[in-house]
Amino acid sequence: MGVTMAQGVASAPVPQHREGTQGRPSDQRFPQRRETNRHTYGAIDLGTNNCRLLVARPNASGFTVIDAFSRIVRLGEGLTRTGELSQEAMDRAVGALSICADKLRRRNVSLSRSVATEACRRARNGEAFADRVRDETGIVLDIIAPGEEARLAVLGCHKLLEPGDGPALIFDIGGGSTELVLIDQDDGMPRIRAWWSAPWGVVSLTESEGKEALEGPDRIKAYKRMRERARRAIANFAAMLPEDRDGIRLLGTSGTVTTLASVHLALPSYDRRAVDGLHVPIEAMQDISAMIAGMDYEERSSLPCIGNERADLVVAGCAILEAIMEIWPAKNLGIADRGIREGILRSLMARDGWQL
Repeated sequence: MGVTMAQGVASAPVPQHREGTQGRPSDQRFPQRRETNRHTYGAIDLGTNNCRLLVARPNASGFTVIDAFSRIVRLGEGLTRTGELSQEAMDRAVGALSICADKLRRRNVSLSRSVATEACRRARNGEAFADRVRDETGIVLDIIAPGEEARLAVLGCHKLLEPGDGPALIFDIGGGSTELVLIDQDDGMPRIRAWWSAPWGVVSLTESEGKEALEGPDRIKAYKRMRERARRAIANFAAMLPEDRDGIRLLGTSGTVTTLASVHLALPSYDRRAVDGLHVPIEAMQDISAMIAGMDYEERSSLPCIGNERADLVVAGCAILEAIMEIWPAKNLGIADRGIREGILRSLMARDGWQL
């Protein structure tokens, strides 16, 4: 598997994307419309592991979420081995997208965009699956490039960066890939300096080792192998990062970082309000990653915010996170329970004239 990379100087434009039929985001600024002209907007993010929906309306400070949906569908299950989306995985995803389509109709959504990421990019039958989704649900999936995925993730979560003038690294650990974006900020707006898409996410990296290795007596060795794969996959990107590390900041958006933050807080159940916007000392995240890597499946499942659904994939997420923290040793890790969906909504609302 190859690595996709694009690097640009600070003045380079943001990566462009293929235009979908459900709405084209724009960074253009317009005079703000009156509150009475509000539309309802929808965003769907179909990843390698999850299907997520947000429905929102703009307000003076951003937007108000009026409906949401999230389901683990494991669309990329087995993809590393076969090169194709399996029938069972596609059925699970179509079932979740049918629920999303019903919510879009019931909420009278006027403008929406639905994107698919690494699983559909990589699979030989990804386009055929998108055709099936359109025929059965009415949802038009835009299979976006890694650069557009990175741009949307930054747009959705950059406001949660710690204050400061130093460069920032924002990352999104997905199911099939991990996007890393180096940014600086001018008047609070992010400017992309370089980005990288590594071909390892929690599903693909887990499948690279297999369940027996991860749950066996030598699971620490398996974990170290996964961490080394992740480290090699981002080594060239690490070489591009600035040598001056004064005031650097780090922000992650993914199920991995929100889950580990929940473990850090010892939450009895997941609470987005406690996690979104949290800043955790990087040493604490390293300790939690090492602890989880040493646990077996039952021990991980017993942790309230991991449970059965995440117990088999969280170890790979820890391996990727450790590799990222090694190349960008900021003081704290910022946690964002927001990303591509919020980036889509902001793009759509900006197109309609809302300054968010």
